[in-house]
Amino acid sequence: MPAFTDADTIRILVATDSHVGYNERDPIRGDDSWKSFHEVMCLAKERDVDMVLLAGDLFHENKPSRKSMYQVMRSLRMNCFGDKPCELDMLSDPSEVFAGAFAYANYEDPDINVAIPVFSIHGNHDDPSGEGHLAALDLLQVSGLVNYYGRTPESDNILIKPVLLQKGQTKLALYGMSNVRDERLFRTFRSGDVKFFQPGVQKDDWFNLMSVHQNHFAHTETGYLPEHFLPDFLDLVVWGHEHECLIEPRLNPEMNFHVMQPGSSVATSLMPGEAATKHVAIVSITGREFKSESIRLKTIRPFVIKEIALADDLVTKKLAKKSDHRSELTRRLIAIVDELIEQANTEWLEAQDDVDQDDEIEIPLPLIRLRVDFSTPDGGTFDTENPQRFSNRFVGKVANVNDVIQFHRRKAGASRRAQDDGVIIPEDSAASNRDGTIDSVQVSQLVRDFLQAQSLTILPQNSFGDAVNQFVDKDDKHAMELFVNDSLVSQVKHLMVEHEQEDDVEAAMEEFKSHLEEMWAKGHKRTRGKTKLKPKPDNWDSEIDGHWADQPGALMRSDAEDEVAEEDDEEDADGGKVSRAAAKKKGKPAATTKATAGNKGTAPAKTTRGKKKVVADDGDDGDGDVQMVDDDEEDDIELEDDGLFVKDAPTKGRGSTRQAASSTSKSGATAKKASASAGASKTRAAPSRATAATGIAKQSKLNFSQPTPASSLRSQTATNGRGKKVVHELSDDISDDDDDDDDAFEPALTTSKPTRSRR
Repeated sequence: MPAFTDADTIRILVATDSHVGYNERDPIRGDDSWKSFHEVMCLAKERDVDMVLLAGDLFHENKPSRKSMYQVMRSLRMNCFGDKPCELDMLSDPSEVFAGAFAYANYEDPDINVAIPVFSIHGNHDDPSGEGHLAALDLLQVSGLVNYYGRTPESDNILIKPVLLQKGQTKLALYGMSNVRDERLFRTFRSGDVKFFQPGVQKDDWFNLMSVHQNHFAHTETGYLPEHFLPDFLDLVVWGHEHECLIEPRLNPEMNFHVMQPGSSVATSLMPGEAATKHVAIVSITGREFKSESIRLKTIRPFVIKEIALADDLVTKKLAKKSDHRSELTRRLIAIVDELIEQANTEWLEAQDDVDQDDEIEIPLPLIRLRVDFSTPDGGTFDTENPQRFSNRFVGKVANVNDVIQFHRRKAGASRRAQDDGVIIPEDSAASNRDGTIDSVQVSQLVRDFLQAQSLTILPQNSFGDAVNQFVDKDDKHAMELFVNDSLVSQVKHLMVEHEQEDDVEAAMEEFKSHLEEMWAKGHKRTRGKTKLKPKPDNWDSEIDGHWADQPGALMRSDAEDEVAEEDDEEDADGGKVSRAAAKKKGKPAATTKATAGNKGTAPAKTTRGKKKVVADDGDDGDGDVQMVDDDEEDDIELEDDGLFVKDAPTKGRGSTRQAASSTSKSGATAKKASASAGASKTRAAPSRATAATGIAKQSKLNFSQPTPASSLRSQTATNGRGKKVVHELSDDISDDDDDDDDAFEPALTTSKPTRSRR
């Protein structure tokens, strides 16, 4: 093989966790995220790279605002489009790695000129959601700006196929795995349900690069992705999700591949890991070798963090046993914060190497965090000022004017007892860290520690924690409400069907809760029903007031609540409601009869035979149109199939197999067409019954609202405007014998429109 040259080198700009849209409503820090992302894209154009690789969390929310979407699209179009031809050749089948309407790389589209293609996976912040399971990256892909790959549609059966690229003699296999919930991904790897595909030919000639977006360190026992879970044929792994910048590739001696962690390009929390200098990297791949060049970002807002202990400080440790020392202690802390501000400004100026010292430059307000341990091991107390009042002293000097300082105590005991209910919570748990930084506490860990000390009877613990995560991390305003409602409805339905004795109710509830937790642990996540929202007010402005779907008052009810409502509504006039268990004992679903109160007529009997169900149109036009419910919509009328209602008295039949057919009233009752053969059943002598003649019967309308004399309807065969006969056909389920039900089918007035003159 000839020697490699510069024409064989693939240069990739690697970045991750841009979090565009983070804190965008803040008047000071609102533009930080998109400015840093724009700098990254400008570097790609200036350094003339072959492609850009983003390892997740391009957006801070899975429903980014218009402003965030606009800034990202503007930056991509400014820096990635151009006349320069892309030198990367696509060797794999694009339809296997790209989904959507345009299942191919954007630089191969003849309608657009892409000079620098961008390949990206989704993270935990911009993951797919909602109807269609679409992500914000799908919008960028259909617009030709981003190549969205590494999708994980099934979390329990993950197939990872590479994007095969080639430039000259260098072959690149680009793997990607978008974010999956860490605990579930851990189980999927452990059960062997993650499969990696390799090129079929020349396996040793490919450089294998992979991007992931998972927890890198063991926050919990299964809440991370161990490096040894990944295959050993990889050469370089770009790790997203962790915000600490560890840009230099680190060799894993066990797996023999390198790991690079670029970190975030904007500080989303005031933690020590975020205070590290932000970098991106340009990875140059030649054959099977690579080298990395780190580039420091210059538009990042300066951030300095410091932690002190008042008991160890030479100036403040003398104040613990002194009275009225608040003002003196406050002056000492103010002096420390001023030093941190000066340090942040100096470090930012040093990063601007292309700025002359004589030029006046506006230094962005820094982020300052001072963590103060005010515990006193030798006795005494420190009289500290209110943290927010102290932070407000630095308005105009810092960007975070509400949380400059943070007071906390050193943990001393092994456990403490909660003051409200006497539950013992371990001291080293996240729930006991009242004085510690909330930024260091994960919601899942907090919920887990708290629930372990509780005794839940109805709500399953693991799905409870997931609902809290959806509420906090995904900003889903209705997650908790829907979870509680669905859990209560499921528990009630289980008890009504399986357990009718009151003695074993508690045991049955505990058994059902354990079953739900076991199903969740196995990965069978219960899908949440569709939420129903109230109509949005006409004067609602989504840009100012936010999304209407996120408002607490917008939620009407969930599918689970609708089922309960249907049970309450489907009760006949005589109160003939029976339990589902009683209906099942008969061996077949009971036909449901529904009587409508009022003088608008009586609805005919309903049958549940067949997969299709007939639903009457409740419109005011009274046209009696019949709607067929598809199989996907059977969930909405599931309770009707179970036969919750039975007739008070069964009807007598004289013929063969009966077909339920009823005429629709003007109020829109349920109807079906039925064909009858001549002479199939006897006709009654009463003039209220219409007979079925030979030929095909036409669907008609009967009005049961007002009874009429029998003499007015001696002949039920009417003629329409064209002179054709219309035959009114009644259900064969109606008994031929005289019974008490005849009153429901007294002769009715014709529903045809009145003519101008009647002779």
